[in-house]
Amino acid sequence: MKGITLRTPGGLDRLELIDMPDPGAPGPGEVRVRVHASSLNYHDYGVVSGRMATEDGRIPMSDGAGVVEAVGEGVTEFKDGDPVVSCFFPDWHEGPPTVSDFSTTPGDGVDGYAREVVVRPATWFTHTPVNFSHAEAATLTTAGLTAWRALVVIGGLKAGDVVLVLGTGGVSVFALQLAKAMGATVIATSSSDEKLERVRALGADHTINYRKHEDWGVRARGWTGGRGIDHVVEVGGPGTLAQSIAAVRIGGHISLIGVLTGRAGEVPTGALMAKQVRLQGLIVGNRRQQMDFVRALEATGLRPVIDRSFGLTEIAEAFRYEASGAHFGKICLEF
Repeated sequence: MKGITLRTPGGLDRLELIDMPDPGAPGPGEVRVRVHASSLNYHDYGVVSGRMATEDGRIPMSDGAGVVEAVGEGVTEFKDGDPVVSCFFPDWHEGPPTVSDFSTTPGDGVDGYAREVVVRPATWFTHTPVNFSHAEAATLTTAGLTAWRALVVIGGLKAGDVVLVLGTGGVSVFALQLAKAMGATVIATSSSDEKLERVRALGADHTINYRKHEDWGVRARGWTGGRGIDHVVEVGGPGTLAQSIAAVRIGGHISLIGVLTGRAGEVPTGALMAKQVRLQGLIVGNRRQQMDFVRALEATGLRPVIDRSFGLTEIAEAFRYEASGAHFGKICLEF
């Protein structure tokens, strides 16, 4: 079978298409899955670019969607022909967080889904939403579940809340869609007026070009009559956190899920304390939360926004496109 490996020290020119041995039949508790799609995430780019060190020969990609070809002894949750999607933290099945690193994450600490077939424990997967394509399903593992956990599981989002999403990447677009599906008002930011038109088409109630308005957090709060935002989906990190704090209401909730502007920086702790804000760091979610998310997608009819798809052999080109920042929503690999 075909697959992609990453040679140290990383870099897009170090991604290699190779022939791999077929993994064979599944053992007890395992499933054999024919992989048909993956989706690109900022985390994946960190690995393949060499910014996040991994082992030589690592198979990249955290997200994998495909079809069960065989089940091992004792597996009752899946059967041959079932469409499935992978879990970001394969060993975190439910309950409070049990992981603080990526040592078990496919495509980072262990081999991922940039290959045609995998044999893995059945608990590494969930069913996909009914009638989803493989590419659509592959967007759920990381980006979709992150937005779901931030707003619904931790945030307790309810109808009438006001949500602020930053940018138009995969997590932010999912958060916008989920918030609107649940009856919330959404404010969205971008540096592109063209992308702001697209988020308005998805239902965003207010939009701000943060290049033109550096006080975007203050402006967002202004649309609430000065009360402030209930939930901020914070993907920027230190470079945007001050404005997110300016935007959020007293006692509001900020989900810190990204570090696009850096891994460390100044935090206005005085403003954070004065507003009594709940600042919650989080990384994706557990298997049970993914199963709940899948049911919610089926109930609401929400479909992921996919910008472009590339073939497996075009993986370097796909990551270059991601790095350009030109995409809106998710970028996928289909094979």
